[in-house]
Amino acid sequence: MTLFEHRSRQELSSRAPLAARMRPRTFDEYVGQEHIIGRGTALRNSIQADTLPSIILWGPPGTGKTTLANLIANVTGSHFEQVSGVASGVADLRRIAGEARERLGMSGLSTILFVDEIHRFNKAQQDVILPYVEDGTLTLIGATTENPSFEVGAPQLYRARVFSLESRSDSHVCRIVQSAASDCERGLANMQPHIPDTAIDALVNLANGDARTALNALELAVSATKPDEDGTRHITVEIVEDAMQRRSLRHDKAGDLHYDTISAFIKSVRASDPDAAIYWLARMLEAGEDPLFIARRLVILAAEDIGMAAPQALTVAVAAQQAVHFIGLPEGRIPLAEATVYLATAPKSNASYMALNEAMEDVQRTRNEPVPLHLRNAVTGLMRDMGYGDGYKYAHDYEGNFTPMQNLPDSLKDRRYYQPSTQGYERTVRERLERWWGDSRW
Repeated sequence: MTLFEHRSRQELSSRAPLAARMRPRTFDEYVGQEHIIGRGTALRNSIQADTLPSIILWGPPGTGKTTLANLIANVTGSHFEQVSGVASGVADLRRIAGEARERLGMSGLSTILFVDEIHRFNKAQQDVILPYVEDGTLTLIGATTENPSFEVGAPQLYRARVFSLESRSDSHVCRIVQSAASDCERGLANMQPHIPDTAIDALVNLANGDARTALNALELAVSATKPDEDGTRHITVEIVEDAMQRRSLRHDKAGDLHYDTISAFIKSVRASDPDAAIYWLARMLEAGEDPLFIARRLVILAAEDIGMAAPQALTVAVAAQQAVHFIGLPEGRIPLAEATVYLATAPKSNASYMALNEAMEDVQRTRNEPVPLHLRNAVTGLMRDMGYGDGYKYAHDYEGNFTPMQNLPDSLKDRRYYQPSTQGYERTVRERLERWWGDSRW
């Protein structure tokens, strides 16, 4: 490295955001994720022994994926190359791989290739680097916020171990913030910030486990605060809230958090817990989830999990979907809340849903017998001569508009699919069926 390059790198480092400047250089400086890099863990041992395999770091934003990749490079003394799964082209990857092979041959220095957003890698990008990963020229470290099982290409997933990073606890974020505020070399101590515990607590709370968000807000709060006569910058809760603007919310519209949150919402409604259901609804709406997606899931739940126990539930859910479509947000959240509470507090039955599933299994595994003759429609003389409609009993000709009649094929005539529960209105349905069909069927 030339003197000019060294000075240039120092200048860029000093101008880097606080979150980048405060990246830990040793394991002792790294906060959190003890389950994967704590003392005695397989990953930490392999890093310290410089026998690291290719790995994929999976976790929410701000959990330290890039930081850990840089730390690994520092500890192992490897050359570090960082690329983006979105922006880096095939030519860039070929150049990096070629330089890595030359570096390894001339000086024995290994190269770590860190791919941010590795789930965005396409097949052409994979094909370039995989041979170099397989022969040891490159050690691949991928970072992703998406579930690797679904979003990372199979060739990459097959050749790498996946480590899951968790959101940092409030105590971890607090330690990171305090360290940045008191660090003279890389942090903000030279700006003389005075941050009371109440302001730190507010910052940590609003960061929601995202260390990068906390450090970015801290840097903005300190920089935007004018020093007093002694040069001290007094950081208040109000300044922190202004710098943060709003709580850092973890949600996306296509990834794991999207599906995890809607799952929690639906399962809370199914569990008849209106408080939990409303909470998860609020989480989704605040994070910008599509309200029509939520409404569609409520319509499905009304039919699947409530069914005949409260048939009106489906009407309420469809009405909520129509209302949201008609009026939009923000007012559309009100019919969504009403439908959520109605469905959560309604009696539950999946008898109709289970009946259909069992019938479909029989359709798939049994011979599809002809429709019984008495159920066929005799629209021509030939059909009548062939016996179409013979023996059919028109229900309205009988007392109570009902008379027993076989309506299933002979091989399934004793099959019973719909088994009504005793919940809500379905109890009435069950009693009616027992009265009509008697003990022979019920």
